[in-house]
Amino acid sequence: MKGVILAAGYATRFLPASKTIPKEMFPLIDRPVIDFIVQEMVDSGIEDILLVSSRRKKVLEDYFDREVELDSAFSKANSLEKLELIKPTSANIFTLRQQEMMGTGNALMLVEPFVQDAPFVVAYPDDIVMGNPPLTLQLIEAYKETGNTILTVEALPEEDISRYGVIDPVNEGEIMEVRQMVEKPVPGTEPSNYASYGRYLYTPEIFDALRATDNTHEHQGEFTQTEAINQLASKGKVSAVKMKGSRYDVGEPLGYLLSSLQFGLRQERFRETLILEMERMLQQDKKLSE
Repeated sequence: MKGVILAAGYATRFLPASKTIPKEMFPLIDRPVIDFIVQEMVDSGIEDILLVSSRRKKVLEDYFDREVELDSAFSKANSLEKLELIKPTSANIFTLRQQEMMGTGNALMLVEPFVQDAPFVVAYPDDIVMGNPPLTLQLIEAYKETGNTILTVEALPEEDISRYGVIDPVNEGEIMEVRQMVEKPVPGTEPSNYASYGRYLYTPEIFDALRATDNTHEHQGEFTQTEAINQLASKGKVSAVKMKGSRYDVGEPLGYLLSSLQFGLRQERFRETLILEMERMLQQDKKLSE
C-alpha cells in the first residue's frame, strides 16, 4: 500500500510566517511536522510516499533528501549521534506539484497514476497522532476487515464539532458504517459528535466518484472530496474507525502552540524546566492582573 501527503495549501492561518516557511516544516522541538506524518506511515509498513506540494515548498523535497555536506562533516568528525539525526527516511519519497490550488478533490485526482488500482492512505499534515499501533496501521486494519474506504473519527465536544466534517453513522462501534458526511455543519444540526479529520484510506473507487462529482460539487472555488465520499457512502462503501492515540492539532496557531508545549513536556530533558517556567509565568501573570 502507498501513502499520500497533501501539503500544497497556502496555510493562511499562519501568515506572515507561512509566506516563506511551509507550515509542514514548522518544528515541534527539533523535528518538522511532516516528519512525524512520514514516520507514522513508515511504522505502518508503507514504503512509497507521495508528497503533493506547490511551487513555494521545495524545502519539503530537500528535507527528505540526503544532506551531503553535513553527512561528510559528521563522518569526518565521527559524530555518530549527529549522523543518525540526519539519516534519510527508509521510505521512497516522491513529489508532485499541484499547479493550481483547486482543492483536495483536485489533488486526489492527480495522484491516481501514482497509486494505480490499489487502496492508499492519505494524510493531511494538520494533525499528528501518537498511537499504538500507528494511526495509519489502524486504518489499514479497518480496511482489511471491511474492504471499504476508511475515515478517521474522534468524538468531540459540541462547541468544537462544527469546525470539522461530521459523520452520520449507521451503527455504533469501533468501526462504523457511514451513511454520509456533513462538512462543517451549522451548530445544532450535527448528525453525531464524531468528527472526521486528517487521515483517510481510499479504495480506487474514489477516483470514479471524484470524476462524477467534479462538475457538481457544492463548495464553490475549491473541489473537495466530500461529495465523492458521500457517493460511495450511499452504496455502503464507507466506514469510519475511532482513532486510538493522542491527537495534536498543528493546523492552526493555538493548536500548534499547545502541541509544542505538550511535545516539550513529553521529553525528560525539557519537562522539569518547562513546568517550573510555566508556573513562574502564571504567578507573574497573576500579580500583573491584581
